[in-house]
Amino acid sequence: MPDAIANAARRPSIFDARGRWRAWWDVRRQPRESQTLTQRNIYIVPSRAGLAFCLTLLLLLVVSINYQLSLGFALTFLLAGSAAASMQMTHGSLRGLTLHLKPLVPAFDGDAAVLEMVVTNPGRGRLGLGFGLDLGARPIPLAYAEIGAKGQTVLHLSWLAPGRGLHGLPLVRVESRYPFGLFRAWTIWRPAGRQWVYPRPESPTPPWPLAEAAQGDDKPAARTGTGTEFEGVRAYRRGDALRQVVWKKAARTGEMISRETAGAVHRELRLHWSQAQGLEPEARLSRLAAWVVAADAAGHNWGLTLPGVELEPANGSAQRHAALQALAQW
Repeated sequence: MPDAIANAARRPSIFDARGRWRAWWDVRRQPRESQTLTQRNIYIVPSRAGLAFCLTLLLLLVVSINYQLSLGFALTFLLAGSAAASMQMTHGSLRGLTLHLKPLVPAFDGDAAVLEMVVTNPGRGRLGLGFGLDLGARPIPLAYAEIGAKGQTVLHLSWLAPGRGLHGLPLVRVESRYPFGLFRAWTIWRPAGRQWVYPRPESPTPPWPLAEAAQGDDKPAARTGTGTEFEGVRAYRRGDALRQVVWKKAARTGEMISRETAGAVHRELRLHWSQAQGLEPEARLSRLAAWVVAADAAGHNWGLTLPGVELEPANGSAQRHAALQALAQW
């Protein structure tokens, strides 16, 4: 729902001819998981400096013709040949590169979402490459990089999503003005994929809601503790005290396990939409997101209940992402 509203808000008006042309062109760029830059998808035009250079050459040519200056002709054609050679070099600085997007990392509303892009260079070294995100009417900040011969580089491009939900990725622009800045070569890539933006957790984290006992258990509260009587070991959970970790096992095998004590009693924690009564819907989502993050960090078994959504109690990163995605889509 938020994604549809944001897309409608970005739709150009009927009086914005440039925006409508841009929207028509963008729709015809098919999303791709990776893109190799060739002559079919690289565009090149003279830059402002290049246009001024052309006017200077024209003026030199007119003066040389008018005064019959042999050296003037030589200088004019020498500079024109250098400009033609620089056009090939500018185009060649992009040709052959391959762009690939790494798996997307979800972000919280209000934080910058990051696109991690891998650029592969199969040939000679490339200099002066600019990378940025095309966000429509907003300016495009470029991050410049150099890629060694037959090498790779990883770039992190950040953008601010319009709100929570599942959003399409912005266009990626790659640009070069190497070597003299007389020409501007660029390409546009529409990466395939969608970015999750979760509701921003309330800060500081509010007190836990009253925990419900698991079915068939007469103890009403969910608690965890650390006793002194050793009962066994289990996989390490985020939030475990360092004294519970079996460090000899970790040093020998690299596997993190924790000691289980008699005092470590776990109950299922159930998070309900009704537990955040008295708040606006967005504030409710923010509070539930804070509880989800805190429950995951504490290693509890927990479930989530929203109107029309029921998430059974579990723990781990998969449970955390499923709950935050449900909150983002609500």
